[in-house]
Amino acid sequence: MKKRHFLNASLAGAVAMPSWAAAQGSRRAQSGPTLLTVSGRIGAGNRGPLDPALDQMMAKQKIMFDKAQVFDFAAITALPAISIRPTLEYDGKPHSLKGPLLLDVMKACGVKAGDKTLLFLRAVDGYAAQVSAADAGKYRFIVATHLDGQPMALGGLGPLWAVYDADRFPDMAAKPLPARFANCPWATYHIEVRES
Repeated sequence: MKKRHFLNASLAGAVAMPSWAAAQGSRRAQSGPTLLTVSGRIGAGNRGPLDPALDQMMAKQKIMFDKAQVFDFAAITALPAISIRPTLEYDGKPHSLKGPLLLDVMKACGVKAGDKTLLFLRAVDGYAAQVSAADAGKYRFIVATHLDGQPMALGGLGPLWAVYDADRFPDMAAKPLPARFANCPWATYHIEVRES
């Protein structure tokens, strides 16, 4: 399948998702396409199982679920947000990032995070990273929606980025700049919650 057709099919699935979720009795009707899907050990969720025909990108990345919690831009930005200012590996400069704490997003999904809770963060390009809920809390990971005051674009680092302020933590700040963000997939679009 050509990349352009693959992306068009993925976008078509994302656009179809709000009406599908509303039909399934979601808690709040979405006003835009789904940007983040959280599956695994969550609460009731607001959408049904993965549809291999409409959820092309997730199916190609071998993601499977029976239920999920989905967020559009309005839903993710409705959560309380904080700002961080890490030095980014891409240009070596500090940038302002804003978004809700990752653990607050998990709470909104009905996740009861404990010592054995693991979060598998996946980017649109297939890159995946594992972060324990304990580390997500310790390092104050956020789901960034804004970079330097502007919504992040698809094709850049967004539209969502699971990231933290590595400069604030001596154990992370001591690492070379590129090594600080190995667990921070930009263009984060899926999180699977597991128990180890």
